[in-house]
Amino acid sequence: MNAGSVADRPRMSGNTRIQPRQPLNFSNYQLSTCPQLLAMNRQPYQTPPQSWPPLMTPWIVKLWRPLINRELRRGQKITHIEVQGIEHPQQALRDNCGVMVTPNHSFHYDSYVMIETAHRVGQPFHFLSAWQVFAMSKPFAQRVLQWHGCFSINREAADLKAFKQAVDILQTSPQPLVVFPEGDIYHSNDRVTPFRDGAAAIAMSAAKKSERKIVCQPCALKCFYEKDPSQELAEVMTRLEQRFNWRPRTSWPLDQRIFAYADGLLSLKEIEYIGRQQSGTIPERIQGLANHVLARLEQTYGVTNAGGIVPERVKEVRRAVIKQLETPDLAEEVRQPLVEAMDDLFFVVQLFSYPGNYLAEKPTLERTAETLDKFEEDVLEQDFPGIRGERHAIVRFGPPIEVPKQRDQRDAVARMTDQLEHAVQGLLDEINQERAAKFKV
Repeated sequence: MNAGSVADRPRMSGNTRIQPRQPLNFSNYQLSTCPQLLAMNRQPYQTPPQSWPPLMTPWIVKLWRPLINRELRRGQKITHIEVQGIEHPQQALRDNCGVMVTPNHSFHYDSYVMIETAHRVGQPFHFLSAWQVFAMSKPFAQRVLQWHGCFSINREAADLKAFKQAVDILQTSPQPLVVFPEGDIYHSNDRVTPFRDGAAAIAMSAAKKSERKIVCQPCALKCFYEKDPSQELAEVMTRLEQRFNWRPRTSWPLDQRIFAYADGLLSLKEIEYIGRQQSGTIPERIQGLANHVLARLEQTYGVTNAGGIVPERVKEVRRAVIKQLETPDLAEEVRQPLVEAMDDLFFVVQLFSYPGNYLAEKPTLERTAETLDKFEEDVLEQDFPGIRGERHAIVRFGPPIEVPKQRDQRDAVARMTDQLEHAVQGLLDEINQERAAKFKV
């Protein structure tokens, strides 16, 4: 399980929870004793205190199935899970392939949906998980995660131990491995966020010396509301406006209220970081602000901009900041700017999570809800957005993509990453098109 339900979404305020070379204190974090993921809320960044290997125990996974599904029904109001294209992973497993499942990271508790999907496929899934998932859990919860095949990775460094573990699972295990290539939950479920290349690198390394065929299994996840939650969404919008000391604009259409609020929020952050409001469209201003903050940090900490996507650039700067933060006996006047730099990096990823034109492009009920979900987490500082009503989850598998044993070109990993990203986006588009045709949306 790679970064997806409780702690990796950026917030507008607050200090980074990291202390140099001191014991980690996670007393403020709570995870259920079921395996779940980190979302893009705040989380500690530093050298992990340890690593956690998988302890896959299929009979325990089966034993926990009713508890997982009860949380989905009662806590998340996901009352129905529809799995489409299940024959694809089932056939790959019958053919004794090593299977990597690459879903979009779509919503909180999507890991639970994947666990239920695994039961229907016929084999439990391993999950590659950010180390913070374990560190922020109590000992029994950590063990439950391991029993469910979860193992930790330090995403801020070259974690060779986790890499080798993932390769070994693909080469030898009867169970598939789930990797979320997006890395975080961005609450823009109709639009895949650029995949990071770690999943493709693992798959290609496994295929190079594997005695069996390795395949990547594209998978799309999508949730739909069963009933119209517009009233509940309008109430959230009112709370957000009141947080600004604005008079709630209850006579306006909800999407127009959201656009006005987003413009006001962005203007405040532009004044904070640049000293003035930028010109241009909302997407242009978001990109401009993110580049302004990130370029300043890259210059300050001597990190070269290699031209990658924003999360990869952030990771490189964060790595440099963490190295300095872990210096022994760091003076407070030296530590404080480093902590502020971590907050700024957090803000950059937060900006990246807002496409800017996502709702304007197609103001559907789900896109409206997702945008307000982000505001709830970022502005109202909730660990999870509210659940507005009953939901229907769709899991769709496409044809598996065989991983070549030899890299024919230097950019083979990048090309495989693009292929996976396009395959998952295509599956999402199919889900939306079929639902639109069914309900005349």
